[in-house]
Amino acid sequence: MAVAELIGAAIGVLLLVIVAYLLVGSTLSTAETVVTAQKDMTLLNDARMRTSIIVSDEWIDNSSYMNFNITNTGEGTVMDLPHLDVFSFDTLTGYTYLTYDSTKSGSPDPGTWQIVKFYNAHIHADEMDPGVTLWIKANIPAGETADLFHLDNFQFTTSNGVSAYSAVLSP
Repeated sequence: MAVAELIGAAIGVLLLVIVAYLLVGSTLSTAETVVTAQKDMTLLNDARMRTSIIVSDEWIDNSSYMNFNITNTGEGTVMDLPHLDVFSFDTLTGYTYLTYDSTKSGSPDPGTWQIVKFYNAHIHADEMDPGVTLWIKANIPAGETADLFHLDNFQFTTSNGVSAYSAVLSP
C-alpha cells in the first residue's frame, strides 16, 4: 500500500511541475508578445512624428486630370507610395477613394492615380526622402453639375497616417 501512495505522490508532483511549466511558459510568451507590440508602436509613432508632407502645387490638365506636387518636408523617408491614400470630396459626388495605378505609362483610368515623376530624388529611387517632391496625376470621375466650376477637396494620407489637404477649384 505504501508503494501506491508513493506512485500517487510522484504523479501528483509530476503533474504540478507540468502545470507550472505551462503557466510560466505561457506567461513568458505573452510578455514577449506585449513587449514586441509596444516596440512596434514606438517605432510607428517615431516614424509618424518624423513625417510631414505638403501639397505644393495643383493644376488641371483637362476636365478630368488633376496634377499634384507633394513634397516631403519632414525628416523621415516615405517609402510605401503605392499605399498612399488619395481621397477626393466635392458636394456633387461626395467622397471618392482613388486607387493606385501601377502602370507608369499613359493616363490613369477614372478613379485612379499614378506617379508621374520624382523631383530632387538623389538618394533612393521611388521613395520620398526629405526634400523630394512627387508629381502625381489623378483621374477624377466626372460629376454631374450645371455649374461651370466647383470646389474639390483632396486628402493625401501616407501609410503611417500623416495627411495633407488641398482645395482646388475644378471645372
